[in-house]
Amino acid sequence: MQTYTYVSKGKFERREKPKPVLMHPRDAIVKVTLASICSSDLHIKHGSVPRAVPGITVGHEMVGIVEEVGTNVTSVKPGDRVSVNVETFCGKCFFCHRGYVNNCTDPNGGWALGCRIDGGQAEYVRVPYADQGLNRIPDTVSDEQALFVGDVLATGFWATRISEITEEDTVLIIGAGPTGICTLLCSILKNPKHIIVCEKSPERVRFIREHYPDILITTPDNCKEFVLENSDHGGADVVLEVAGTEDSFRMAWECARPNAIVTIVALYDKPLIFPLPNMYGKNLIFKTGGVDGCDCEETLRLIEEDNHAGRGLHGVIRPLPTLPEPLDTVDTAGELGNDTGVDIAAFVCAPADEAGAPLHTAAEAVP
Repeated sequence: MQTYTYVSKGKFERREKPKPVLMHPRDAIVKVTLASICSSDLHIKHGSVPRAVPGITVGHEMVGIVEEVGTNVTSVKPGDRVSVNVETFCGKCFFCHRGYVNNCTDPNGGWALGCRIDGGQAEYVRVPYADQGLNRIPDTVSDEQALFVGDVLATGFWATRISEITEEDTVLIIGAGPTGICTLLCSILKNPKHIIVCEKSPERVRFIREHYPDILITTPDNCKEFVLENSDHGGADVVLEVAGTEDSFRMAWECARPNAIVTIVALYDKPLIFPLPNMYGKNLIFKTGGVDGCDCEETLRLIEEDNHAGRGLHGVIRPLPTLPEPLDTVDTAGELGNDTGVDIAAFVCAPADEAGAPLHTAAEAVP
């Protein structure tokens, strides 16, 4: 079968690999119908994920149809349409019992698919611990709606949950790329007093103004002053840092009020320094780490409810524009975004058909 493979730092390539087989009674084999290459995969390519194993098939956001299950799998069966969780977790260890599935103690626990074991940018994928890693997609939810449930939308949901947002809060979200938009969507569900988005891209700002007119918008140059003017206690009650730069990290703690929660959602390409002398006295609570993707079933339920009622989670989610591109153009994703005036969120892969048509992708984008 065709796969998209991490070869070495700076190099992905298409390779032929055998179809995966069951290796454990809790495994499932899924035929991939739609998958993405997201920015985390590009972090692998750039060498920013040291634990990534050369030779693995990338891809950790995917949906598909269950083809085969191990003898101990009970929650899904062949023929079920499923979304795949970015996290692999046993469901039984100390951390799993507390919802910290990213820290599962199993050797394949946490982000394994597309990082340490073969992922879903392929025609088939083996999913360990299928009872935890797969969620059946409701009949009224499309593959496109379910695609991001397992990772980028799960990241927004997780970040919002651990940030303990209340209805009295002013929430600052730094960065309005794809993950920032998903974080915004999930923050809206908490109904805080104010949501402020800080973004410098005119295209992203225009997108937010068009689709989310009630959201306050500022730019990095004016962020601190804007937050002070639109908050009650000398800064944001909650800050979600989604941009992933040295400047955005500094902005996050500077714009937070004393005793605020600062949640680090972004991945960084280099180590950052906490300027503790400057932070002294703010008594900030920092929350960091990989997404605990244990809310996927709830997210799918919210999308299903909205498809029936015309509101809810998908009531604030607009389908992202799609730019069809051949899979082997993934290396030029950044250039594609620059040339078309959009920011790439993910490449979506439809595996080869039975006639042998080549793998294709679509670039999900925030215009």
